[in-house]
Amino acid sequence: MLENQEYVGDTVNFKTYSKSNKLKKRLKNDPDKILIFKNTHEAIVEREVFERVQKHFAGRKRPDKQGEVDKYAGILYCGNCHKRLYLARAKTLAPEKNAFQCGGYRRRTTDCTAHNIREMVLDQIVLDDLKRMTAFAREEPDKFYEAAMQKAKSEAEKFNALAKKQKDKLEDRIKKIDNIIRCLYEDRVVGRITVERYDEMACGYEQEQAELKLELESLNKGIAELDAHEQSVREFMTKAKQYVEMPKLTPELLRAFIRRIEVFEKEVKYSHTCGNPVVIYYKFQMKKLETLTVMFGTYDEDAEEDIPA
Repeated sequence: MLENQEYVGDTVNFKTYSKSNKLKKRLKNDPDKILIFKNTHEAIVEREVFERVQKHFAGRKRPDKQGEVDKYAGILYCGNCHKRLYLARAKTLAPEKNAFQCGGYRRRTTDCTAHNIREMVLDQIVLDDLKRMTAFAREEPDKFYEAAMQKAKSEAEKFNALAKKQKDKLEDRIKKIDNIIRCLYEDRVVGRITVERYDEMACGYEQEQAELKLELESLNKGIAELDAHEQSVREFMTKAKQYVEMPKLTPELLRAFIRRIEVFEKEVKYSHTCGNPVVIYYKFQMKKLETLTVMFGTYDEDAEEDIPA
């Protein structure tokens, strides 16, 4: 129940696929090829609760040696290699010295760099921008709605202009392949082609058709995401009214408003004054749209007062 999205009222299609109609084995589909239709039936689990649980599962589930769980678990990533950023801390290290590092660098699984950024610096950057964004949504709702929807409308116009033409093309080819396979089967039955030749040709067409169907599913998913965007904007505005006071950054705030945070390497490597570019993706922002906010924090290793305000 904690992982089944159908309990929140959604229909999830194409979670598995088969390489051929002759094969019974089902394979797990890539997440970007799974098609989700929201609010198709009555929910028995609140969507907000479900999403928070998924964020928890995506991140670290167990406390570290200090008995604490990273509040950024499942949200914070390297902007260059896209691996998770991990918090480095120890009992002998002062809390203000806690810092995040790129997981790809730490484990040597990529050629990435450390991307060192202090936890307190990142907290201040994210909290300041979160306060600014929620205040905008709360105090000027009409302007916020227009700004949030403007990029989506532009994206939708471009996407829909190509989507219909591409969708018709894919559906037409899928139908033609059905006819081709049917004709091949008739030729096999009457003996115009051998069984081996039929199997060879049919397998090729079935593979092509399977790939076309996945492409069509991805196209439909993109259309569905555009349609659901307005709802996510309104949900963000509603939450902005609920969370007025934000004395400090908490896991609850992060999971209520933010979808993803990416930290990039400093433009001047090893610099004590040049900060890491930090990009914040809010929940109302679509994955295909550019972020509305890019914050640059600066921090001097020897001066705590240089925390960005």
